[in-house]
Amino acid sequence: MKKTLFFGLTLSVMISCVSVKTKVNTETTQQPSVKTSTVTTTTSKSDAYWQQHVDYTMDIDMNVNNYQYKGKQELVYTNNSPDALNKVFYHLYFNAFQPGSQMDVRSRNIKDPSKKIGDRISKLSPSEIGYIKVNTLSQNGTSVEHQTVGTILEVTLNTPIQPGESATFSMNFDAQVPVQIRRSGRNSSEGVALSMSQWYPKMAEYDFEGWHTPPYIAREFHGVWGNFDVTLHIDKNYVVGGSGYLQNPQEVGHGYEDKNKSLNLPSGEKLTWNFKAPNVHDFTWAADPEYIHDTFKMNNGIDLHFLYKKTLEAKYLENWKNLQPKTAELMTYFSENVGQYPYKQYSVIQGGDGGMEYAMSTLITGERSFGSLLGVTSHELAHTWFQFLLATNESLHPWMDEGFTTHISNKAMNKVSGRNIENPQVGSYRHYFGIVANNIEESMSTHADRYNTNAAYSMASYSKGNLFLSQLEYVIGKENVAKGLKKYFTDFSFKHPIPNDIKRSMEKVSGIHLDWYLNEWTQTTHTIDYGVKAVEGNKITLERIGKMPMPIDVSVTYADGSSEEFNIPLRIMRGQKPTAATVLKDWTWAHPTYSFTTSKTVKSVEIDKSKLMADVKMDNNTFGK
Repeated sequence: MKKTLFFGLTLSVMISCVSVKTKVNTETTQQPSVKTSTVTTTTSKSDAYWQQHVDYTMDIDMNVNNYQYKGKQELVYTNNSPDALNKVFYHLYFNAFQPGSQMDVRSRNIKDPSKKIGDRISKLSPSEIGYIKVNTLSQNGTSVEHQTVGTILEVTLNTPIQPGESATFSMNFDAQVPVQIRRSGRNSSEGVALSMSQWYPKMAEYDFEGWHTPPYIAREFHGVWGNFDVTLHIDKNYVVGGSGYLQNPQEVGHGYEDKNKSLNLPSGEKLTWNFKAPNVHDFTWAADPEYIHDTFKMNNGIDLHFLYKKTLEAKYLENWKNLQPKTAELMTYFSENVGQYPYKQYSVIQGGDGGMEYAMSTLITGERSFGSLLGVTSHELAHTWFQFLLATNESLHPWMDEGFTTHISNKAMNKVSGRNIENPQVGSYRHYFGIVANNIEESMSTHADRYNTNAAYSMASYSKGNLFLSQLEYVIGKENVAKGLKKYFTDFSFKHPIPNDIKRSMEKVSGIHLDWYLNEWTQTTHTIDYGVKAVEGNKITLERIGKMPMPIDVSVTYADGSSEEFNIPLRIMRGQKPTAATVLKDWTWAHPTYSFTTSKTVKSVEIDKSKLMADVKMDNNTFGK
């Protein structure tokens, strides 16, 4: 580990937007560009894929005594859609932390409320709540009509924003940081002063499905790609870290200054911090007067930043030191197995209420065993790929975010920790089987906010989403899934992929039709249940009991002690995975049974010895064992 005393100051190379032709200024010492060209790439959604673009410039004055701040925001919004926009909408997330909010009411009425929320919001006093109050708002210099409705600001435009046009929105707002309850807040259980996520008026996303304006009830997010220039004025004793590149390390001290230059601290009680984050869809920061700041420099030029409280117990301080080279290993694993990390730094910051991913950074709690600290870092870092580079709409498709992140982070942990478990996804299989057995499963196509229970949401998003990929290794082969993930990254990073996009990536590398798989696994609660129905001499009869069809791998041991592997493709696949097994005639989904004859007398039979198929009743998968 090598320590340095400053954040990276410039982004030396243009961040690759893969195939999205968005004009992005990545020079961090200049203002981000305010114009973008219309996106002209092609995806599986249509022949004219487009996405909106934003450029934020914000000036924030924070009072650390009462946790209130004043903000000035200039937002240049570019309409790359084919539609004229008569309205725009902002998210005001902090308004959720008020008694009677939808987050509060939902938490008090759901069957299994989060312990982090419970009824805590309902008990907040006026000085403890969160809020964002928009005082003035103009479009191209002229005031516009706006109304705050819960966590959404509804804006009626004076002049529609035509396709290809940009509009500049100027806003003044006041805000208060709520006590730490969920993700954002002040004075966390570990004493972190400020965890500033979802803290600013954030333009809602408008895409081919229209506006996305769900109320904030502690679920997931969807954001517009763009550039952020954030200036923060805060008590001079506070150390700040987060998204983006620090522009003025020589002015802020606290270990950030270049020791080859003289430190010129401004007079007064506050320091000014300026960060620029290019080509991201969110901006987060955290601050505390007791932060230590370490930098671990990777060989590929990426700097990993670690901010954590110096008042932690000695064992936790040691864990944070040991975490640093392991994080570099994780970064390498994800870059090699999904796609190259495109920025020049990443920050792991103690804060929040557990672990949550943000642009170029994560907030995680720090008082953990080393295994737990490494595990949460693995998961949140993996989110950089599945959500912050492959920016799915988490509200509509949380399984593409949480599930794929769980899948790749489990694999990374298996390697980095040296566990070498044959199937590192076994926990997700157990979770899925448990929810199905308790009869509370809901379709993965359910909106994230609308699950009847948190347990059903968690299983669908994390576990069943993970199994989408893990089980796909059984369907099309592990090599094809690995290739498919890389193609998915190449084709859809810096975009907003949808479920059909991951399906098409896997189809293109495997040559196998997968519309049936996407439908059955993500849009229904059909279960998989296959069994060995009968064995008579050298004739084997299998049966499909569950509604979801699958290709079947069968292991047969003969009476003479020899064995043979068979693969039975599913007809609607129109192909089969690469396999050394004997490939039999395909099985149609409509036929409940399937029989085949072997060359010798059969002693025993086993369906799917790999256990990658999520068969909900495995006791009927064998005969003669």
